Amino acid sequence: MNFSNITWLDDHGHIKPPLFLYLMLVFLARGWCIFIASLTQFNDRAGLVRLFYPEKGDFILALVAGVGALLIYGLIIAERKRSWPIFIPLFKRSRWFLWILLIIDGLFLFQRMMHDDFLFKVGYSIDALFLFWSIIYVFKSKRLYYYFADWTGNDPAEQVEMPPNNDDCLK
Repeated sequence: MNFSNITWLDDHGHIKPPLFLYLMLVFLARGWCIFIASLTQFNDRAGLVRLFYPEKGDFILALVAGVGALLIYGLIIAERKRSWPIFIPLFKRSRWFLWILLIIDGLFLFQRMMHDDFLFKVGYSIDALFLFWSIIYVFKSKRLYYYFADWTGNDPAEQVEMPPNNDDCLK
């Protein structure tokens, strides 16, 4: 059988994480991405942060919300290596963690809009649009559902094959 046309499986037959999941995690952890990018500026490290988050409290809330996305990313790394089976129950609930993070991000977007007296800004509309797409993706994606259900404790690809029993040769 030739399964080369199935691009969402890796060499071991496990479902690879969807690309949109990575994009969603970067979106949810954008506060951390901006923080890391601001560390590269030598003159004014807070200038880049002020560009995206004029209110300091909004930036702190973005960092707090981004911690959950970083934890889910860590669970994805653990699933790809399949070396820490203790994380299997947390990984299977990652879809619910994504829901919680999206709701929290929606509340933070609403708060940021309140700080600007609900004036239209392109950044808010892009955030709202990507949040809307993310909600639809988490709700409707079968691949994401199957990906979070793929890691099981008794994986036949991970088990070491035992040599055949040679007791019959001795008789």
